[in-house]
Amino acid sequence: MTARFNHTIIAANDPETSARFYRDVMEADDAPHWGPFINLTLDGGVLLQFAAPPSDFSPQHYAFLVSDDHFDRALDYLRHHELDYWADPQRQSLHSTNTEHGGRGVYFLDPAGHYLELTTQPYV
Repeated sequence: MTARFNHTIIAANDPETSARFYRDVMEADDAPHWGPFINLTLDGGVLLQFAAPPSDFSPQHYAFLVSDDHFDRALDYLRHHELDYWADPQRQSLHSTNTEHGGRGVYFLDPAGHYLELTTQPYV
């Protein structure tokens, strides 16, 4: 068996707000919480753990593969909540999506300032 991605900790000054955002946009499921973590799960059992960091943190990039229907729902969420999104990671094409890699993609920021990407087709 090759290695499979299991979990990551996402630094957030307000873990509850960040977890709620991911629950809504990524359609993640609640998972049991413990210690300082607010936990969610994605398909395949991937665990997202939100916690306040002990010090300042640099924004990270997290990319998610979603269905076309999920992409549409997420884009509707961003629009409804008047959140900025871009077609490119350099944030040049405001309120646009892309058609890279044979699918659609979009970039936006989460409440903690992390760079998120949704794509409907994998890169490879």
